[in-house]
Amino acid sequence: MRLLGRNEGISIESEVQDIARKYALQNAVQFEGTADLKAVIGKVIRAYQKKDLSPKEIIPIVTSVINEVNSLSLNEQKKILLDSAPELLEKKKQTRDFSLPDLPDAEMGKVVTRFPPEPNGYLHIGHAKAAVVDFQYAKRYDGRFILRFDDTNPEKDKKEFYEAQKNDLKWLGISWDEEYAASDHLETHYQLAEQLIRQGDAYMCDCSPEDIKKGRYHKQACHCRSCDHDKVLGRWNELLSGELTDAVLRLKGDMQCLNTAMRDPTLFRIIDTPHPLQGDKYHVWPTYDFAGAVEDSIGGVTHSFRSKEYELRDECYFYLLDKLGLRKPVLLEFARLSIEGMPVSKRKITPLIQQGLVSGYDDIRLPTLQGLRRRGIVPEAIKRFVLSQGISKVESVASFSLVEAANRKIIDPQVKRLFFVKNPVKLLVEQAPNKTVRIANHPTNTALGYREIDTKNLFYISEDDAKQINSSDIFRLKDLFNVRLEKKNDSLVGIYASEQVLPDSLKIQWTTEEFVPITVYVPHVLFKGEEFNRESLSMVRGYAEASIQEFSDGDLVQFERFGFVRIQRKNNEISACFTHR
Repeated sequence: MRLLGRNEGISIESEVQDIARKYALQNAVQFEGTADLKAVIGKVIRAYQKKDLSPKEIIPIVTSVINEVNSLSLNEQKKILLDSAPELLEKKKQTRDFSLPDLPDAEMGKVVTRFPPEPNGYLHIGHAKAAVVDFQYAKRYDGRFILRFDDTNPEKDKKEFYEAQKNDLKWLGISWDEEYAASDHLETHYQLAEQLIRQGDAYMCDCSPEDIKKGRYHKQACHCRSCDHDKVLGRWNELLSGELTDAVLRLKGDMQCLNTAMRDPTLFRIIDTPHPLQGDKYHVWPTYDFAGAVEDSIGGVTHSFRSKEYELRDECYFYLLDKLGLRKPVLLEFARLSIEGMPVSKRKITPLIQQGLVSGYDDIRLPTLQGLRRRGIVPEAIKRFVLSQGISKVESVASFSLVEAANRKIIDPQVKRLFFVKNPVKLLVEQAPNKTVRIANHPTNTALGYREIDTKNLFYISEDDAKQINSSDIFRLKDLFNVRLEKKNDSLVGIYASEQVLPDSLKIQWTTEEFVPITVYVPHVLFKGEEFNRESLSMVRGYAEASIQEFSDGDLVQFERFGFVRIQRKNNEISACFTHR
């Protein structure tokens, strides 16, 4: 089917057809021959947003063009795109983050984004989404990317996590142009708090937490709110000096506001726990409402991403910056990344570690970056997965199979294959010739080389394969020779049959008597609903061929007909973590 004809720009419809055709071809070539309707519609709408053309007029035209482009073969699509818009064909290599929409009010070279982890735990795949999105946008607009530790809660922050989180980000392939901790700016925070007090926009409150909560619920201001601001300033200084030990600083918001976040939120409170970086120098610390907004502004952030859970606090964010006369970044939200059966909240993960139900933050059942790394998930797969989820605010729960699919696509062409025999059964092959067999390490990637195995008449095959073979059956030891089964008990006895490959025979993996015993740890769903799955980790024991000794700790291998695994070496013993099939 040919594409819609072009009337040489006579009408606006033909112009839309022309640009839709180019974007559809580009999208189709990027995604193996199938253009995505929504992606192309979005690009065309943006192209005509200043030409007074409504989406209702654009969508039918784009839909028609998409149908015709998708009816072409991939080679035809490439040829047409090369003839009509070769620059779009090149763009595929240049644009790594094509799945992300354009940023509002973004100028090339002037975009500044930040990733603001709290140093109170190890990073997980949800953090990876935020870090990757911020990092990719900074790169896309040739801007700057800041790593800012939001360390204003000494009760939870720990020194070890600063370095651990940086290591996780480096493993993920993320670098930053600037690094600092919010706690370094505490004196500036105090000055801005004093500014609010002098303006009459903040007050000291010594009500109990229960009374504050009750007043906010009933939209009732407490008596502290009407205190003269000169007196408030005096009490604020007493709070900083330690003379006042039981009060908080609150913003004068709107106690009648339907948005509860605006009902005089707390801005500063006392925390006497020593800080991992600042020690006991400070004991008055800003809340997230204050520190997050202030740091985004004074840090030069132009586009600030937050998870959707903070959406109600946006009003407070901008109100506070208005009162302080500070620059306001563009604030954007996206849904938190949730994976079925894999909790990302420390509320669920920490008790599992404390109770010994998982081995630590690098347990292969956890969605922490350390756990995923130990499992055998590579950084590029995580980046592809989180970008594929986009930055929508629609809550959804993704299947871990999507992570596995991204990982499989990357590692499958790069990883060597080996034989692994699960639950081994002995096989004696009578009249077997002594051989040295040369086996390719990968069926298509010749760069991965070959391995040589010396064979005699003793082999091991998996219990599952042994169960399928009956007396007189002929089967093939893969890449070696055919065997006819003679006896079947706890072990098997066969006889050498022939070399020729028989099309319908069972082909099975094997090891010789020069095997290496291996235990493979296999992760399963960690939670079923709200309940911890006590069968979330299983062990598979078996024999691997001797060449497994050549692999280092952390190497990825594919055990044929079993799956990909990541090698673990400790005290001269080898085990493996199951990655996925």
